[in-house]
Amino acid sequence: MKTQILLFSFIICISSVLPGQNTLELTFTAIDSAAYVQLDSIKVMNRSQGGDTVLYYPDTVLVLDYQVGIPETNLRNEAFRVFQNYPNPVADQTTVSLYVPEKDKVSTVVTDILGRVIVRSERVLDRGRHTLRFIPGGGNLYFFTAAWQGQRSSIKILQTNPGSYNTGVLEYIGYESSSSQLKATTDIRSFPFSPGDELLYIGCSDTLQSGMLDSPEESGDYTFQFATNIPCPGTPTVSYEGQVYNTIQIFSQCWLKENLNVGTMIPGSENMANNDTNEKYCYDNEPDSCTKYGGLYQWNEMMQYTTQQGTQGICPPGWHLPTDEEWKVLEGAVDSQYGIGDPEWDFSSEYRGTDAGTNLKTTSGWYYNGNGTDLFGFSGLPGGVRYGSGYFYNFGNFSYWWTSTEKGIHHAWNRNLLYLGPEVSRGYTYKQLGFSVRCLRDD
Repeated sequence: MKTQILLFSFIICISSVLPGQNTLELTFTAIDSAAYVQLDSIKVMNRSQGGDTVLYYPDTVLVLDYQVGIPETNLRNEAFRVFQNYPNPVADQTTVSLYVPEKDKVSTVVTDILGRVIVRSERVLDRGRHTLRFIPGGGNLYFFTAAWQGQRSSIKILQTNPGSYNTGVLEYIGYESSSSQLKATTDIRSFPFSPGDELLYIGCSDTLQSGMLDSPEESGDYTFQFATNIPCPGTPTVSYEGQVYNTIQIFSQCWLKENLNVGTMIPGSENMANNDTNEKYCYDNEPDSCTKYGGLYQWNEMMQYTTQQGTQGICPPGWHLPTDEEWKVLEGAVDSQYGIGDPEWDFSSEYRGTDAGTNLKTTSGWYYNGNGTDLFGFSGLPGGVRYGSGYFYNFGNFSYWWTSTEKGIHHAWNRNLLYLGPEVSRGYTYKQLGFSVRCLRDD
């Protein structure tokens, strides 16, 4: 029997300094495998700008009214520039966007009022609009400057509650192609939104949560999945590069159940190269290690020498390399205390959560038999790591996985599990190290 759902509109108004009214309608529903599930509520969090809002059943449609700041026809002739950060002044973090007219090297530097360099970076950026997140340190005033092909553009960044540290953090968030429209918006309802912002949708039904990430540019329908620890409906296995991988559904995420094992083995003493051959390390240079635990990959090889997070990289077609934010959704989905979107998952360089690590690990294969319950079927194995000097370490003791999200030019975010640790560690390390890789289905 078809269930009728009464649809209401929760309207968020966002004003713009230039004309051009547009509307997005985001419609939500939920299933358990294929059976309809009634949602109690839907929480929407803006992971790019901050802020959140909640829909309560029977409201299942979020209507976002926004205004476009710069028409597409003008964008193609837009000069290199840095747009004013939002929010400004800054409470804890802020978003900075810049437009690059054509692909080339872009240098960014943040200085304080005394001219001291707080953070500096340099990377090759494609044509289009790029977004960065700045977390200030202990100063009240900062200057953000970007340079491209001899052109420079600067903005001032104010901080309302300076911390006790002088250091700051600048993270690359994402990219919109040159055909995307630049927006200029002002938050008037505590939930800022510009098309292209990364939104986290959290569907709640009884005591369960299911989460999805998206950067909506147009209206769409979203279906939360509440099935877990089963093969992904419609895709129980994936054949790729001569191997068959099982899949695992963990609420609204569909993962490969095994670590990726593609490419030609090279000695651990060699660095991977940007050539026509996919390369992998096998622990202790033993091919059997790759068969059991998957390959180990340097970050650039895994990414296929791009820096765009969420790219396919070495994953099968229709799959991609999970981002730092997508790993946070997984952690919140499997932890018994801290749910999806909880600030607990934003901490770095330390173990977080209550039992997410225990629930992600296999029940065997770890030192001292470990403490894994594999409650959700993720089947995390302790594949160890290949260090930059070419030796291997921590087999049976730790598992390490890359994310596709950079943490500066030389580092990228990762996750690791410890053999008797109940939590999951989020950290960042040198891209030259060799870590395991998991793939996530595009939808």
